[in-house]
Amino acid sequence: MEISIIALPLLASIISGFFGKFIGDRNSEIITSLLVSVSAIFSVLVLYEVIVNQYQENIIIATWISSGSLEVNWSMQIDSLSSVMLVVVTSVSAMVHIYSIGYMSHDPHKPRFMAYLSLFTFAMLMLVTADNFIQLFFGWEGVGLCSYLLIGFWFKKDSANKAAIKAFLVNRVGDFGFALGIFLIFYLFGTVNYSEVFNQITSITDKNLIFLGVTINAIDLICLLLFVGAMGKSAQIFLHTWLPDAMEGPTPVSALIHAATMVTAGVFLVVRCSPIYEYSELALNIVTIVGMSTAFFAASVALVQNDIKKIIAYSTCSQLGYMFFATGVGAYNVAMFHLFTHAFFKALLFLGSGSVIHAFKDEQNINNMGGVWKKLPYTYCLMIIGTLALTGFPFLSGFYSKDAIIEFAYLRGNTTGYYAAGIGIFTALLTSIYSWRLIFKTFHGDYNNKKIKIDETHESPFIMLIPLILLSIGAIFAGFSFKELFIGYEGVNNFWRDSIFFLKPLSTDHPPLWFLLLTPTLVILSIPLAYYLFVKNKNFPEQIVSINKPLYQFLLNKWYFDELYDVLFVKTSKKFGLFLWKFFDLKIIDGFGPDGISSMIKKFSVKANKFQSGYIYHYAFIMLLGFSALLTFLIVK
Repeated sequence: MEISIIALPLLASIISGFFGKFIGDRNSEIITSLLVSVSAIFSVLVLYEVIVNQYQENIIIATWISSGSLEVNWSMQIDSLSSVMLVVVTSVSAMVHIYSIGYMSHDPHKPRFMAYLSLFTFAMLMLVTADNFIQLFFGWEGVGLCSYLLIGFWFKKDSANKAAIKAFLVNRVGDFGFALGIFLIFYLFGTVNYSEVFNQITSITDKNLIFLGVTINAIDLICLLLFVGAMGKSAQIFLHTWLPDAMEGPTPVSALIHAATMVTAGVFLVVRCSPIYEYSELALNIVTIVGMSTAFFAASVALVQNDIKKIIAYSTCSQLGYMFFATGVGAYNVAMFHLFTHAFFKALLFLGSGSVIHAFKDEQNINNMGGVWKKLPYTYCLMIIGTLALTGFPFLSGFYSKDAIIEFAYLRGNTTGYYAAGIGIFTALLTSIYSWRLIFKTFHGDYNNKKIKIDETHESPFIMLIPLILLSIGAIFAGFSFKELFIGYEGVNNFWRDSIFFLKPLSTDHPPLWFLLLTPTLVILSIPLAYYLFVKNKNFPEQIVSINKPLYQFLLNKWYFDELYDVLFVKTSKKFGLFLWKFFDLKIIDGFGPDGISSMIKKFSVKANKFQSGYIYHYAFIMLLGFSALLTFLIVK
């Protein structure tokens, strides 16, 4: 059963990808959706076994590499951490597959799309079930490749091609750091297997290395290099620029990438490597700072975006920041709890936005929507549920997981923890404002679309609504149902057991009551505030913009990261490339190479042609020259 979890999506991808044109579009959709759904059911059964019977197993599928001390297997490590990820990945993927049957109904390349989705799922499953860093890296690069294929699925669109290349290149920066981290691990420990590496960590706590001319502790360096890889995959600040552009892909792709697969890989990596990170205070502080900075940055940018998918994309970026600063304060189990709940309500929001886009015939600007809540009643209600869960409204899933992150940051007791908690609370307020801005401008107020009459908008077909309904159940109940298991005192000891390592036990204290009530109060008060700003008094935001035009432009242009990178890297690389091409390639390599030799031969042949005059004394002169040269050669020799 365990091997079937990863084999079925791969089989689905092969069938749809290689035989889709023979079996037809509908059969490709049914087979891929069915096989991934069966994989999801098996994943739930495995999680049940882990919870009830404390099941734990390392299943060796095959020997992969055996060279010297390097022993690497294809394997499935089933433990608490991987079982949670299996459920997250397969369940959301199954919903996306089913949803895609309706959403991609007019696309002429459905088998290829379904094959990519299934291959993406397989790669992520290989990543989360690995028992060594090499298999992890295989899955890591696999999801990177699949993201390129899916973001650029509509490859005839220039913007989609550029977005796919951008995602691929930005992730290569992070992957380079990740690869260096794996090389360093093998250099220090002579192995890449998790268990062997983690058991040897204490032996190098005092070991220092010289890296780029700087002396640094070996464990600190390993953690920082691995975190660079995590920053790229999970779109943390400085390596986040690919994430909003990834919205050029079909909406189901956005849901799969942003809710359950690629972007969660970085968080999973840090949690899986908790036995290493727990010995690096420097790395944990940096992870906390980067996480809380990303959470605030992305939330501030989402406030002014107008593309419905990009707003939710920046929301993903912000929520990942929460997960990272949870790991930074040592609350790895809380980070996984938020990852678990976030998968349901974020997939719900993305697929809900796809339903809205479908109704508006591919319109994505929320300023061109409005007043359709009665026309799209199911989508409206389901997106309300997703929004309430995202903002942390009391007793929905986000309330339990996100507030727990802020509480544990506060209980950390150090300066970094207090800063993270404060920024987390402020970011929660911003999250609520931009989330309700999306809802109110999309569904309430006046109808603003001039291209489509309001009567032409319609609710999505039932095949698209079923996944939304199922995801809404997770968005409502996942937090309450799994809180004690994931972050309760007994859960830390009995559920997570050896899959997460805590050098220092988590605090069992409770924050003061005012602190517990602060975030939910702000979240609730933001709802009427957003309604007033974006429905009742529409001129107020414009007045704010006119007063703070530079700030508005700063946020609208996403803190000018793209422009900065364009100047520092893109234009500089182009100029350097042109210099190398025109000077080294054309003038030196070609000039002294093929072009130079051919030019010299041409000139020589033109001169030699003059001797072909028809006069016998010219030929006699050439023969004499040749004889003299031959005689000279023989004498010298």
